[in-house]
Amino acid sequence: MKRLLTVGLLSAFAVVGSAFTANAVEVAKSGNTFHIAACGPVAGHAARCHARIVSDASGIVKSDSRVHPPAPSGYSPANLRSAYNITATGSSSTIVAIVDAYGYTNAESDLGVYRSQFGLPTCTTANGCFKKLNQNGVQGSYPAQNTGWAQESALDLDMASAMCPNCKIYLIEATSSSYANLATAENTAAAQGAHAISNSYGGSESGTTSYESAYNHAGIAVTASSGDDGYSAGPQFPATSPHVTAVGGTHLVTASNSRGWTETVWTDAGSGCSTVYAKPTWQHDATCKKRMEADVSAVADPNTGVAVYGPVNSRSSGWLVFGGTSVAAPLIAGVYGSNGGAVNYGSDPYNNTGALYDVTSGSNGSCGSSYYCTAKVGYDGPTGLGTPNGSTAF
Repeated sequence: MKRLLTVGLLSAFAVVGSAFTANAVEVAKSGNTFHIAACGPVAGHAARCHARIVSDASGIVKSDSRVHPPAPSGYSPANLRSAYNITATGSSSTIVAIVDAYGYTNAESDLGVYRSQFGLPTCTTANGCFKKLNQNGVQGSYPAQNTGWAQESALDLDMASAMCPNCKIYLIEATSSSYANLATAENTAAAQGAHAISNSYGGSESGTTSYESAYNHAGIAVTASSGDDGYSAGPQFPATSPHVTAVGGTHLVTASNSRGWTETVWTDAGSGCSTVYAKPTWQHDATCKKRMEADVSAVADPNTGVAVYGPVNSRSSGWLVFGGTSVAAPLIAGVYGSNGGAVNYGSDPYNNTGALYDVTSGSNGSCGSSYYCTAKVGYDGPTGLGTPNGSTAF
């Protein structure tokens, strides 16, 4: 459920740093949890980040930094590793790269707070674990900060760290959210030797064919979030590239079963049948003749969100709770990193379905109960083949 607030929101707009073009903020509600988009709408050949931030009913971001001492809410790395049975921690020879738009001034220090809070190894420029580059591969001359995209970057860095705490983490900052600049950053990430590259953004497929080659890197796991506007929004690029692992979203809660957790479809996770891109040879769903999204999934519902330390506004950082398929894409990239083995585009989960938790309940829209928007036994659009049960499928 979404509603548009237009009264008295100048302060909210300033606090959350969203890129909306008017004095309004779109507030959604999942269960009893309100949340807003970190990034505003875009037009033309550009992408919108898919992060959702838990807020109050007016769209004001809720930060645990107001609590003294700060007490993070949301799922921790230990929770996420338990939910997805991830025991591997990765290797310092493995690079997980994050591609996002615009700058993030305090990326390294904010990441340090997150990792210290949860007992993850130190990851800094000085010890060789962390590296920040502009889209041309330079350590410097970074783009100006956009708070919404910086919040997206914080989420991505933290989720990759949670799943692969011993991996190197690189942040590649595109000059803007144009497909052209993001494609340049994507190629830079691949050139740095990344084992996995996470992309938590998307937009219309129209006019994207000239950028698709940037997501085609043999031997590299490229993940892309499926979107946060449900089935009705249609397929999103780059998730519909046949060379990526498209990542959908779930609602994740604890349960009294042998796993200890259970998942259903997050109602706003994206899915759809591409109108542009050919179906990869390993995908065999019944009626979509072109590329179908998603391939796999992970937690994305803000109502079962994750803890992140990042920008609360342009001036300060704090503990926030995030959802969106922007959670799921870097989480899956981190799982690829924790495995560290050979990658054949997005085919590996299809060859290892026994190492996934099948999500069989829920829907992300209206499609006549088709697998395009409704969870089924086996493959379905909102959650793909399911969620990680260990790292074997990645």
